[in-house]
Amino acid sequence: MEIKPTILVVDDELGARQSLEVILEDDYRVLNAESGPEALKVLQRESVDLILLDVNMPDMDGLEVLRRIREQDEALDVIMVSALNLARKAVDAIRSGAYDYITKPYEPEDILSTVHRAISKQKLHRELDFLRREVETVRGFDQIISQNKKMLEIFDLIKKVAYTSTNILIIGESGTGKELIARAIHRQGSRKNGPFVAINCAAIPPELMESEMFGHERGAFTGAHTRAIGKFEYANGGTLFLDEISALRSDLQAKLLRVLQEREIERIGSNKPIKVDIRVISATNINLEDAVFKEKFRQDLYFRLNVVPISIPPLRERREDIPILAKHFLNKFDIAFNKKIPGFSEKTLDALSRYPWPGNIRELENLIERIIVLSKGNDPIELEDIPLEILMSSGRSTKDDKLSKAGLINTREEFEKRLILNVLEATRWNQTEAAKILKISRNYLMQKARQFGIRMKQAG
Repeated sequence: MEIKPTILVVDDELGARQSLEVILEDDYRVLNAESGPEALKVLQRESVDLILLDVNMPDMDGLEVLRRIREQDEALDVIMVSALNLARKAVDAIRSGAYDYITKPYEPEDILSTVHRAISKQKLHRELDFLRREVETVRGFDQIISQNKKMLEIFDLIKKVAYTSTNILIIGESGTGKELIARAIHRQGSRKNGPFVAINCAAIPPELMESEMFGHERGAFTGAHTRAIGKFEYANGGTLFLDEISALRSDLQAKLLRVLQEREIERIGSNKPIKVDIRVISATNINLEDAVFKEKFRQDLYFRLNVVPISIPPLRERREDIPILAKHFLNKFDIAFNKKIPGFSEKTLDALSRYPWPGNIRELENLIERIIVLSKGNDPIELEDIPLEILMSSGRSTKDDKLSKAGLINTREEFEKRLILNVLEATRWNQTEAAKILKISRNYLMQKARQFGIRMKQAG
């Protein structure tokens, strides 16, 4: 569901506030304030996209409120609302940085048009800022960003093979971006104007897979009421991406091998060969050589697919990319959800970089989306915004098997000790901050540290 932009209406007259709310509420989330000081308090706790500000208010007039808003946030747009005889004052506000002004009495269409213009301009500026920040720091390649040495070597390899029709096998754990690599190969090569067709071999029921790949004629089997075109035909002139190729049934492996050799297919229920001109890129998250050894995958097909192998390193081997990717996803979701989050604290990025990310880039992206959705905006993402299970696992040794060998009581104590240590390390031994994240008092934290024999280090 699309998030509505938030508009703050500031006017000392209740009728004026209610009128503007009725006009705006269908398209926007509307907040109200009856005075300048109240409006400034709202801005401290809420993320606001636009302000409609009355010029003539008691105690603190609109120009003074505008000045204080500008001190807090120079980028926040303000539309001044004034009576006709105060239009000159509104013009002065424009010179002081207001986006526009509207005079009373106003037509609903005028309000909506001016507000829409301001919101659209703001969205455009944020998108441009996002693109600017994307270009700044790292080497990007066809929507993939990285400064990891192995990934940069993969970018160079893609350039070498993109203009050939050689079959490619992409190997990597789930969530590492295998389809992104496949799409980059397609877009960089001579087939970029042709279709890119993807099949997830693990997601399609085995009994439907043959029809999905090769199509079928009418009456070929029960329920085949019309002719169906398969993915191989759809991909003609372009690229076919076979994800999770290891899940392909053995009889279909034989048929796929024949297609790769002969460059032709037959629909189910037909004996008429159809020539296809495609490039096949396959992907797997398991070791296909082991599958061949265990006779779960055809050796001849493996050799046919694995002409050029591309092995994508997991995110835990690309730790220098974690801050870059985290900022990338922050910018992406910041725009998508109309938030204004300035970034991550240094301690937060450090904790994210030490987590092993078993779900790789997909897991990182999902976590950042979750954080952005739950965030109120305005403030940087701190350690307390990160789930405890992430902090708990940051820096955990894969060789540590104490928990699996301990009894229930010892397991609980070992867990508590490890959690406290990880949070203390993440906060650089700031006891107050660590206690806040753990949701306990500082005294209780010290008591637990003494219980577990944790020697406190100096914060810093």
